[in-house]
Amino acid sequence: MDTLTQAALGAAVGGAVLGRRLGRRAVLIGAALGILPDLDVFIDYGDAIANVTQHRGFSHSLFVLTGLATLLALLVRRLTAARDIPFGHWWAFFLLCLITHPLLDALTTYGTQLWWPLDRRPSAWPVVFIIDPLYTLPLLAGVGVALFTGSGRRGPTWGLMLSCAYLLFAMGAKGLVEQRLAPLLTAHGLDDAPRLVQPSPFNTLLWRATVVDGEYQYEALIGLFDGDRPPRFEVYHRGGDLESVALATAKGRRLDWFAGPFLRYAEREHEGESLLVATDLRLGFPGFYAFSFSLARHEETGWQPLEVSDMVPAPSRVDHAVLKRLGKRLFAAEPPLCTSEFVAERWVVEVHEAC
Repeated sequence: MDTLTQAALGAAVGGAVLGRRLGRRAVLIGAALGILPDLDVFIDYGDAIANVTQHRGFSHSLFVLTGLATLLALLVRRLTAARDIPFGHWWAFFLLCLITHPLLDALTTYGTQLWWPLDRRPSAWPVVFIIDPLYTLPLLAGVGVALFTGSGRRGPTWGLMLSCAYLLFAMGAKGLVEQRLAPLLTAHGLDDAPRLVQPSPFNTLLWRATVVDGEYQYEALIGLFDGDRPPRFEVYHRGGDLESVALATAKGRRLDWFAGPFLRYAEREHEGESLLVATDLRLGFPGFYAFSFSLARHEETGWQPLEVSDMVPAPSRVDHAVLKRLGKRLFAAEPPLCTSEFVAERWVVEVHEAC
């Protein structure tokens, strides 16, 4: 999630745990702890793929953060001014302020390495977009009350209750969307295909379903206010003929560990070179993907892996008109919002009749 949300979450947790004893200080310390795991963004791991796939790594590990919370509680407990607060209270304060950060991150699409250093794929159970005002505002309101009144517990507690209620709503909404998606998967023979259901940007009313089946990428938008109108797929190429080339490189395998199989591959001219580029299909929206990476360079002898991967900028056509159409689609299935309108024509395989 964004830094403001994580700071607000940490502040609210801090206020709820020790606000009665520490007042505003619990809120301010909690805010600092809430953003601490994301300081790993300042670490340069050497290239673009390493930087993206190592983010939310060791600094988001439940093992590391539990150890850090224990160390901080032991240190603070030795301070004279803090000796009247039991060690268990300090430990709960530090632990909850720290681990709620990666646990919230794990409810987004990006993925979080909760179990580092165990060799497991990043955990992701996406029910909220990385920026969601309806989740953040109750936390900010509760923290604001605590800072204004000096009573550090009641406002943050109410803020946490409302934000948690919103997450429960989002989980229920996702379950409903998955039920509506199931008949469409069966109709296309995709019951066992890898799929990702996630909220569209900034809301939990309109959901995006992405299904990958070999060469093809299937996309559907499903809204809570769609009524009886069944969802429909739009189908795109994903450059599957280049997947084996990508997976033959160490960086391609690392990216597949991070995002696979939700990747698209393409040969692209960039700065006078012919590059093999992999695009993460999870992050962003069809036509507006956030991350594309160079993996290999095409030379006379064939594809040669790059020693250093770079982020390859993608043309973006996001404007206020697109956001306005997205806003209208939240509350009604008509007029339809066709993702194929934003995707380059060479990728499009099939669009439904409403488009």
